Amino acid sequence: MRQATTTTGGDPLSVKSSVKSSAKQHVARRLIQLYAGLVLYGVSSALLVEAGLGLEPWNVLHQGLAELTGLSMGVVLTILGAAVLLLWIPLRQRPGLGTVSNVLVIGPAMDAGLSALPHTHVLAVRIPLLLAGIVLNGAATGLYIAANFGPGPRDGLMTGLHRRTGRSIRLIRTAVEITVVATGFVLGGTVGVGTVLYALSIGPLAQLFLRVFAVPSASGGSTVVAKGIAERVILRP
Repeated sequence: MRQATTTTGGDPLSVKSSVKSSAKQHVARRLIQLYAGLVLYGVSSALLVEAGLGLEPWNVLHQGLAELTGLSMGVVLTILGAAVLLLWIPLRQRPGLGTVSNVLVIGPAMDAGLSALPHTHVLAVRIPLLLAGIVLNGAATGLYIAANFGPGPRDGLMTGLHRRTGRSIRLIRTAVEITVVATGFVLGGTVGVGTVLYALSIGPLAQLFLRVFAVPSASGGSTVVAKGIAERVILRP
């Protein structure tokens, strides 16, 4: 009589297929997070514009340049993002998919949000728009950074300057953003209580959402994306 035999290792082909399927699902999730985060970032910026109570630093400049040139804020954001990306060349920074997508996606998403949102001058409506924009911005930041496809062009510029000059990221970020806000304000960008509230809250919000949207590794382990965020992540598109 033939005795039944059992195997403990499993079919190698089946195991290999399972690993490939897991890897594809892992990449698919990261891609979904990346583009969802970038689109929501653009929408959150539109909410802050419509609130009219103060913008995040780079959008103060984008709005000022839009006033000066007559272009939409989204178009200005895209052009300036591409220009900043060119500055990566002498800094020897390498862009990733997330870097290029950042330049191409956020601007159109922002313009779409601005065209869809109604204009309002009622403070009781503008304050909720401001708060919603800041919270959504934090969630969008967590989504696209946790996807780990590369930093935004402005993030890479600051980290590149950090490596080339030896100065702290905190110092470089502060100097760049003060310059950006001041220039944007002179050109007509909106600076106000929303700018201050954004500056105070975006770090804790982004760190929270980085943990919420952390992508487990393809092998099943967890990826720690919030560690060292205060020094390593600029939290700008």
